[in-house]
Amino acid sequence: MRIPLLAGNWKCNKTVGEGEAFVQEFLAQLGDTTGREVLICPPLTALYPLDKLLAGSTVALGAQDVFYEESGAYTGAVSPPMLRDVGCTYTIIGHSERRQYFGDTDEIVNKKMHAALAGGLKPIMAVGETKPQRDAGRAEDIVVAQVRAGLAGIPTEQMEQVVIAYEPIWAIGTGDTATPDDAQAMHATIRNTLNVLYGSAIADAVRIQYGGSVKPDNVDELMACADIDGALVGGASLKVESFLRIVHFVE
Repeated sequence: MRIPLLAGNWKCNKTVGEGEAFVQEFLAQLGDTTGREVLICPPLTALYPLDKLLAGSTVALGAQDVFYEESGAYTGAVSPPMLRDVGCTYTIIGHSERRQYFGDTDEIVNKKMHAALAGGLKPIMAVGETKPQRDAGRAEDIVVAQVRAGLAGIPTEQMEQVVIAYEPIWAIGTGDTATPDDAQAMHATIRNTLNVLYGSAIADAVRIQYGGSVKPDNVDELMACADIDGALVGGASLKVESFLRIVHFVE
């Protein structure tokens, strides 16, 4: 059985103090999380202090990106061992904003996937199409190509650690959300691709999140879809009340 993963991606938001205040309030109200996994991905500056606050809780800590080398002359880079050192168990890889603003190609995404897995991190690999690509009828081709490229060379035995996040780029931060039917259709396509690449057992086991303007008022409907196994939440994860409602979606 796939356990839903509800992840908050804070992006470039919150100082250390703001992050600490959020986590303290969030944990105080979180309650029972049986049957679901909760993850917070704050900015790099907040990882170490938030690890201390999350210790002993049911909330995991993740990074928003990772570099593909362990160490060396790579100014500004943060490696898998460094992320593990400050308490991370997850890292997002290939988010559309990394692809758009920082030049992360499919090849770079793949290198980061290999590095994360080798370094003991669980990668959340984000894939998704633009509005022109969807309008042109190319959405499935684009997403399948990203899945195949990102997972190139990843062995079957490591796939248990992999999460895939489908984030239609046109829905990220825009207020637009893929309809549950559209989201489910793409998730099913991704799962079928995993079946082709790794077989039915892996395809059935890998969690596929939906991301793209997930909000308290649409999370229940999205999570009711057969192949949606959680949410990668942006803006709605920045407020305690809204993220709590998403974490406690109604099954």
